[in-house]
Amino acid sequence: MRLLLDTCTFLWIIKDDPALSKKARSLFTKPDNEVFLSTISFWEILIKNQLGRLPLPKPAEQFIISQRKHHQIESLELDEASVEQISFLPEYHYDPFDRMLICQAISNGLTILTPDKAIRQYPVSCMW
Repeated sequence: MRLLLDTCTFLWIIKDDPALSKKARSLFTKPDNEVFLSTISFWEILIKNQLGRLPLPKPAEQFIISQRKHHQIESLELDEASVEQISFLPEYHYDPFDRMLICQAISNGLTILTPDKAIRQYPVSCMW
């Protein structure tokens, strides 16, 4: 299975937060699964850190990259094929970061690992 981490899921994984569901933890740790963090999530974390809403133990860009590598999570770049999907999405969810994650998942055939019920309204594979 190919998994795309929602931003909160990535943060819960790296903090070993109990908010991470048992199923999500199991899917993340299953060796056969490919796990991705979008550059969109990277951007979202940087912005929240700059606004003081997400304190991190070291500079955000260094922290995100080191944690992604430590947990063997691949980076997923945003490409035009993914961006094109935005024109087909209904207006269920207004968070631009989540909407782009949905587009990337659809375009790349990924399952989003997310607790977000609003994301589940879309025609995209989700697990939690």
